[in-house]
Amino acid sequence: MLGNDITALPTRAYIGIGSNLENPKEQVNSAISQIDELADVVVTAHSSLYQTAPIGPEGQPDYINAVIQIDTYLGAHQLLNKLQNIENQHGRTREVRWGARTLDLDILLFGEETLCDDRLQVPHPRMLERNFVIIPLAEVVPDYVFANGHDIQSTVETLGTIGIHKIKETTERIA
Repeated sequence: MLGNDITALPTRAYIGIGSNLENPKEQVNSAISQIDELADVVVTAHSSLYQTAPIGPEGQPDYINAVIQIDTYLGAHQLLNKLQNIENQHGRTREVRWGARTLDLDILLFGEETLCDDRLQVPHPRMLERNFVIIPLAEVVPDYVFANGHDIQSTVETLGTIGIHKIKETTERIA
């Protein structure tokens, strides 16, 4: 018998990853490895790493961002709990909105689900406004079509590439 937050079939989900403190490249690569080691989660694809200008308070260092594709048997809230635990292991604090951080893990898409409660909004509410999310996501799933009918490639063109620079592949090879 499955728990009420475990699914019978895997759900394909996409996770946005960002860091701009304490060796951001290592933070991102470590997070990818930790997510892949979670029970009931398999990382099936990942984007390159991207250096991006920060959003939020001035004076922050640039971010390193990436997107991963996962298959999971966890429910969205259970996955969120596990991602927040990984953030906490990396020293994440939540003192300033959009402030500098060691690690940020966001559920961008969770299957075809739409969720909106006090802890989680899926699809991610600002995803379509942020090239540092859409460009790596387009690298992972280039033919994706959003619920609003827009395809990811036209969204990339609309947002443009200002403030984002592809720096390299992740150092971890995900099988």
